[in-house]
Amino acid sequence: MASRKELSEQNFRRISWINILLTPPLFILFAWPYAIIGLWFDFPEFWLYVGTFLFAFPLTLTILHGHVTIALGALQRSQYYEWLVRRRWGFGFWIRPFYFSTRFRLILLIISLVILITGVIV
Repeated sequence: MASRKELSEQNFRRISWINILLTPPLFILFAWPYAIIGLWFDFPEFWLYVGTFLFAFPLTLTILHGHVTIALGALQRSQYYEWLVRRRWGFGFWIRPFYFSTRFRLILLIISLVILITGVIV
């Protein structure tokens, strides 16, 4: 059972700040291989940026989701996401509940790979 301290607003804020700080480096870490491949095959600039975003976004979300799971546990992470959704104009501004569904992340990843394959073939 999680302690009250673990499920406190202060702990949720701490987790949010850590996730905010982790997001840019993780996004860059996952985006650069796709961007290099796109530049190598001379993708149109628009499709390069769209594909790179669609590739890096779900992978970054997966790592951040894992961080929340490790920090709180699998049973309590839903309380953290509910806390984020309630703070729509604060910490949860960019957070939507469907972002953390596996189906959503896989769809984005598949779309990015379709863009990559199409760009390589054409």
